[in-house]
Amino acid sequence: MAIKRKANAVWEGSGKEGKGHLSTQSTVLNETQYSYTSRFEEGIGTNPEELVAAAHAGCFNMKLSFVLGAAGFTPERLETQCTISLENGAITASQLVLKATVPGISSEQFDACVADAKQNCPISKLLNTEISVDATLAG
Repeated sequence: MAIKRKANAVWEGSGKEGKGHLSTQSTVLNETQYSYTSRFEEGIGTNPEELVAAAHAGCFNMKLSFVLGAAGFTPERLETQCTISLENGAITASQLVLKATVPGISSEQFDACVADAKQNCPISKLLNTEISVDATLAG
């Protein structure tokens, strides 16, 4: 069964002076502003790289939770920050920084689960870029 999700983007005007908005099927984004300044400066609104970062961090956490569960562990908390690098018109890196609390897991088991999630989360598979993970296990 294929899962399909939709989003809609509208752009009006030139690349630098124009503006647009994004809406998602879930309405979490509902005509959310994006523009040159929100993408390349510090303007109000979102941008594609920020949305990719959120998607990668969320997808990675969920995949890691499933991988940990399959290994017999239940995470108390997985907190991941993702930084997307955009250089010369291309996404060149996705850096994940994970802070995890997983009772009873060894460092070796944790590292193996993190590596699996990094490689196999659907957004990692989608991105054609270098992906790194800096993982810290609390406790």
